[in-house]
Amino acid sequence: MIYTVTMNPSIDYVVEFPRLCIGGITRIQKEDFIFGGKGINVSHMLKILGVDSYAFGFVAGFTGKAFVQGVKDYGINPMFIEVDEGVTRVNVKIHAEEESEINGQGPIVSPMHMELLINQLEELKENDILILSGSLSKGMSETTYADIMQRVKDKKIKIIVDASSEVLRHTLAYHPFLIKPNKQELEELFDVKIYTKEELICYAKLLQKAGAQNILVSLAGDGAILVCKNGDVLECAALRGEVVNSVGAGDSMVAGFLYAYEKKFTMRDALKIGVSCGNATAFSKGIASKEMVESILQKMSNSLF
Repeated sequence: MIYTVTMNPSIDYVVEFPRLCIGGITRIQKEDFIFGGKGINVSHMLKILGVDSYAFGFVAGFTGKAFVQGVKDYGINPMFIEVDEGVTRVNVKIHAEEESEINGQGPIVSPMHMELLINQLEELKENDILILSGSLSKGMSETTYADIMQRVKDKKIKIIVDASSEVLRHTLAYHPFLIKPNKQELEELFDVKIYTKEELICYAKLLQKAGAQNILVSLAGDGAILVCKNGDVLECAALRGEVVNSVGAGDSMVAGFLYAYEKKFTMRDALKIGVSCGNATAFSKGIASKEMVESILQKMSNSLF
């Protein structure tokens, strides 16, 4: 079974209009509510691909109740803990002559509530997959993901980490099955500038030496590079096209990779399916449909579904 953790989920209120009228009234032409957060995006794409998952994390207030219902509507199994202080954040995404964002803070998670989450995760079984993904809630330590991994280290579960460079750094000692840094995060981890593919692969291999088993480096519109535990270095280019939405593309790539891994595809094909899912979401207004993923795959090669 696959489980995702989203510490600070959000309701994105996406609005479209030609121009923002500062100091006056702006009439919205299109609007939508999207229930997200990096772990939720992974679960959402997995469901679209036909794979069930359970989503853990924290919600609060009236927006938290709306969030849980929205996640259920996506077909995701919610396992959220309701906290007492604050509300689940609402992010306003403005699509006008320029794109802008106004992001909420989210609730405060107490040590007691964090312990409840860890108790849930301690029930996972051998060979389960756990995705720790996204930003931390207000007041959480950079070691939060590492602390979780320490508590479940004897469970023999496969853990995927997709987080900021400093949060990711603390998890390496617990040998995550997969990490997904991008080029900028690699540069931050090693305090360097990376100019070539060879340099990028070199630094990814240093993360292996530090403890990570497999490193999936996201290159945004250029695709991804996978440095495998067995030493293989695999590359997959992305298709060119109009990027409609970059939010959730990396999460979709993780979901596609895990879908293929669970279906016993080769690592090369898992990378290809992952990149296709990321591509498909980038070309969509939200998380991509399965039809869009298949269309992208067919353009890259024959469909693998």
